[in-house]
Amino acid sequence: MTKKSKSKPMTQILERLCKFDYIDMVIFPEEVILEEPVEKWPLCDCLISFHSKGFPLDKAVEYAKLRNPLLINDLNMQYFIQDRREVYRILQEEGIDLPRYAVLNRDPDNPEECNLVEGEDQVEVNGEVFHKPFVEKPVCAEDHNVYIYYPTSAGGGSQRLFRKIGSRSSVYSPESSVRKTGSYIYEEFMPTDGTDVKVYTVGPDYAHAEARKSPALDGKVERDSEGKEIRYPVMLTAMEKLVARKVCLAFKQTVCGFDLLRANGHSFVCDVNGFSFVKNSMKYYDDCAKVLGNMVMRELAPQLHIPWSIPMEAEDIPIVPTTSGTMMELRCVIAIIRHGDRTPKQKMKMEVRHPLFFELFEKYGGYKTGKLKLKKPKQLQEVLDIARLLLVELGQHTDCEIEEKKSKLEQLKTVLEMYGHFSGINRKVQLTYLRNGKPKASSEEEDSKKDGPSLLLVLKWGGELTPAGRVQAEELGRAFRCMYPGAGNRRSLGCDSPIDFGDYAGFPGCGLLRLHSTYRHDLKIYASDEGRVQMTAAAFAKGLLALEGELTPILVQMVKSANMNGLLDSDSDSLTDCQQKVKARLHEIMQKDQDFTEEDYQKLAPTGSPSLVNSMKVIENPVKTCDKVYALIQSLTSQIRKRLEDPKSADLQLYHSETLELMLQRWSKLERDFRMKNGRYDISKIPDIYDCIKYDLQHNASLDLEDTRELFRLSRALADIVIPQEYGINRAEKLDIAQAYCVPLMKKIQLDLQRTHEDEAVNKLHPLYSRGVMSPGRHVRTRLYFTSESHVHSLLSIFRYGGLLNEEKDQQWKQAMDYLSAVTELNYMTQIVIMLYEDNNKDPSSEERFHVELHFSPGVKGCEDEETIPLGFGFRPASSENEDKKPNQGSLEDLSQDEPDQALQISDPINIQRRSPMIRNRKTGSMEVPDLYDRLYCILCPAGFEGCSMVPSIYPLETLHNSLSLKQVDEFLNSVCESNSEVQAKTMKGSQISLYSPQQPLSSSGSEASLRPPSQPLWRKCNDFRGIISVLTCFHCTKCFSRG
Repeated sequence: MTKKSKSKPMTQILERLCKFDYIDMVIFPEEVILEEPVEKWPLCDCLISFHSKGFPLDKAVEYAKLRNPLLINDLNMQYFIQDRREVYRILQEEGIDLPRYAVLNRDPDNPEECNLVEGEDQVEVNGEVFHKPFVEKPVCAEDHNVYIYYPTSAGGGSQRLFRKIGSRSSVYSPESSVRKTGSYIYEEFMPTDGTDVKVYTVGPDYAHAEARKSPALDGKVERDSEGKEIRYPVMLTAMEKLVARKVCLAFKQTVCGFDLLRANGHSFVCDVNGFSFVKNSMKYYDDCAKVLGNMVMRELAPQLHIPWSIPMEAEDIPIVPTTSGTMMELRCVIAIIRHGDRTPKQKMKMEVRHPLFFELFEKYGGYKTGKLKLKKPKQLQEVLDIARLLLVELGQHTDCEIEEKKSKLEQLKTVLEMYGHFSGINRKVQLTYLRNGKPKASSEEEDSKKDGPSLLLVLKWGGELTPAGRVQAEELGRAFRCMYPGAGNRRSLGCDSPIDFGDYAGFPGCGLLRLHSTYRHDLKIYASDEGRVQMTAAAFAKGLLALEGELTPILVQMVKSANMNGLLDSDSDSLTDCQQKVKARLHEIMQKDQDFTEEDYQKLAPTGSPSLVNSMKVIENPVKTCDKVYALIQSLTSQIRKRLEDPKSADLQLYHSETLELMLQRWSKLERDFRMKNGRYDISKIPDIYDCIKYDLQHNASLDLEDTRELFRLSRALADIVIPQEYGINRAEKLDIAQAYCVPLMKKIQLDLQRTHEDEAVNKLHPLYSRGVMSPGRHVRTRLYFTSESHVHSLLSIFRYGGLLNEEKDQQWKQAMDYLSAVTELNYMTQIVIMLYEDNNKDPSSEERFHVELHFSPGVKGCEDEETIPLGFGFRPASSENEDKKPNQGSLEDLSQDEPDQALQISDPINIQRRSPMIRNRKTGSMEVPDLYDRLYCILCPAGFEGCSMVPSIYPLETLHNSLSLKQVDEFLNSVCESNSEVQAKTMKGSQISLYSPQQPLSSSGSEASLRPPSQPLWRKCNDFRGIISVLTCFHCTKCFSRG
């Protein structure tokens, strides 16, 4: 108790109260409070009393009844604050938003008798179901052991929060089961993007708010050089101020702290702490003393009341150099990024007709859309049970009417039984309704086609993010910080902030970390529903924000992946008509047993892409090249079989816990599938062959198998034709297919660029506490979209062929298109980056007000990139406005050799040796801006890190264009989205609508209009905030995204 009454905040506030002429302060000695009867306690006119551990609240209540002083904080209500059930009841009665919750009361003598049903990924409390992630809080408010449970799809386990101990406030635990003793509140987990807001009221009309990193994120408490937790005051919205007033009045606590969760565009109260002060804020101490002093004087001597006001201060705007030499403010960064290195993807298709499959399809609502995706352990177990049952029946009755192929059923069973447990991240089953059965596609199919409906079952496995992929993503996140201003010498800016000299001091890209820690960074991370993509996003966030520990808590709190209705996901098994035709034409050309003719070059590479032409020259005769590839695969499987027969290889562990048996399985399947029964080759298997050999060359090179490099060379040449051309052969096809994949994402990008003015959902730094912090009231918006290869190919096609600029009239765009045509592969961690700047000196209605830059990186460097790799023009070279500054060729050098980078500090617990790449030669005319990606790491993983493997470096960003206006970009995005809508309208008008449409509506209303940006150019509307609000409201009513 003495510790509380003599704490620094209390002392600071009491000293200021003593300066009021008519107020005298008396602190009751602890021994008097504990030992003396209340009749002997000192007399007072006003009582400040609050419950803490060991405090006799009953005696304080008795004293208040005896002396009737003015109570700053009501004493009886402090009993309720000690019970979370009562706190939630009061909040609910006041109409204050709470997370959805249920109370589980247990009898201590019979803890088993309670209304709790626990499943693998959910709990049911009193009939209320909570899916993971959910929160488990003890009903006693003094018990700070709050647990958050994560779903198996994100890795499972739980985060265990506790009162801060040193620099930790939580730890990750693999335990996924809820506690079996004690009473708890179970509540829905709120996605807050890793930020908590603590609000401190002093009376109903004053509220101070501070944001901090959520203790559930990685459990590390960020402290400054003096060891104090780093927090920054933020602005409350009008609605939140009303909530603060309600909390203060409902609990009758003048001085009151409570916790806010900002999620999905709303604010929810999740805890009320009662009497608590802000720490280390002189401004708050001044304000608190003024409010309390005035309150006492108003009540006890109203004639002496003196009004007070808080002065407002102007804010500074940070500016950064653009490539044309002017100074602008960075407002928005949008990046579309492919996932990191993964294990080879594998797929098996089979047509099923057994009633058990149809029952499963109906059980999980497959008839609503004609499609069903099964990823949860329970669902996969049901599929496995069906496969086992049918195989047993086949074994007992060879003439039974089971139409499913036995070999396919056995493969289905084998794959689902792998690892001994299910994980939705690495296996999934898709079922598609076929009204008239599957049409005969190849000689592999049954000769006799069955009548009636069937289901196409597609089993997918593999494709997991590897340890190398995690390192790639985390390192790219670190490098990405250098995008943001303030990454250089921070002291020269005159900044005086704990971030400059605390945990982050010396980090590369400190400007981003400081921006984020002061809550002026509006960050949202989206990912498709594939596990490798989600884990890439989490690892990237870990590197970007200097987080620590496991990826699961970061994934759950920072990465949005649910209910995005096609934003980043695509059903690769449901091809458009155009794609079907393109694939058929591609297969026809690649099945010719003769050297490519001039006509073939025109047919296959009408755009004249150098990467395609070079690959065709390597191949010469496609069938003979496929013959060679097939022979090399046969040789490879033969070598693996011999290794298996060698006793020395019995316990050989390959990369990422793979065995020789599993390696043989994937190569044997490719051997079977690549060459069909009629002797022709299945060209669709070429990407899988290249995928596998690339993986084994990088990760399993220690096996030293013969001819793997030749197999890599030939399969790469074939893949360099097949993969990009599957997304369209000529320009019109490329654009048509790209729009089928990317229009929802293009609309979202347009909205991201449009919303350059802050709305009330973001955390705003309070200007009164921002000395030395540039632009406290303004934000940099970052939107990161992690996806798969199909979306990256499609988005790049839209920028290349959608008519953004005319190559003949714009020399920089022509150079960019030449560079992109020479890029052979969009490898792991490929990035497309859009940056928006604002020139505050220009008229708001001027085209020159907003400036857009477009950047690109082809991602990870390939296993054997030739010396003739394409040359870009560097990151942010001088724009065409500076005619005297001509950029030089040569930016994609080998980033693998240089002296160690002394400035880098390693924050991750794994002992990774980094070797900094060569700092590439600065292009003539390039701006002296932070060296984005000048430090990218070629990492050698030690043997303890799941096998020794060289992690390839990542190509630096190259600027495609650096002098676009926002008007240009907006009109381009409008035209792309509108042309797609017109095509869809014509298609719908000219064809009958099937019962099972592959296209899902973009909103609950079934209309695409809810996501369509306004036709009026946004560059004219940026100064009209009311005009933007209507668009945002329409956007937020959809189920596709949670605000932002």
